[in-house]
Amino acid sequence: LINWYNNDNDTHPLVKSAIFSYEFVSIHPFQDGNGRLSRLLATLLLLKNGYNWIQYVSLEHEIESNKSDYYLVLRKCQAERPNENVSEWINFFFDALQNIQEQLMKKLEVKGVQTKLSPKEKSILIFIENNAGTKSGNIAERLNIPNPTVKRILTKMVNQNLIEKFGIGAGTNYATK
Repeated sequence: LINWYNNDNDTHPLVKSAIFSYEFVSIHPFQDGNGRLSRLLATLLLLKNGYNWIQYVSLEHEIESNKSDYYLVLRKCQAERPNENVSEWINFFFDALQNIQEQLMKKLEVKGVQTKLSPKEKSILIFIENNAGTKSGNIAERLNIPNPTVKRILTKMVNQNLIEKFGIGAGTNYATK
């Protein structure tokens, strides 16, 4: 599976990620956690192929929210193994990606500021939405943005009423309004 993924230069990375996820869960190499690991690996493959937005949403949560459809499509495709047509799985995977991308876009449209925020500002805002009560140091570490830059952006966002600041000094944390 890994050799196929690394050596196939003809298949689009999105399709390869979907197929890799399907094959991994179908091979079922571990007693438990294969589905979660396949989704984690799919996320990693998407990141490695430049789909950086995936780090701000949860493919795992989207699949979990549609668990019955997930298992239905998975079983339907696997029933024809080893010569199955995985088109339905790829469509399911793409639908999940589209849903989480739309969720991300809605998050970015908070108070009509989507076009006014820089990429760093957007990533910080999304991080705070998903991690209410977080501190600037945690944001800097998790998003790999220098702490002084994070603090400057946080101050700007507080002044724009995009986020709220709680506490003072080292105890300061942030949440969305």
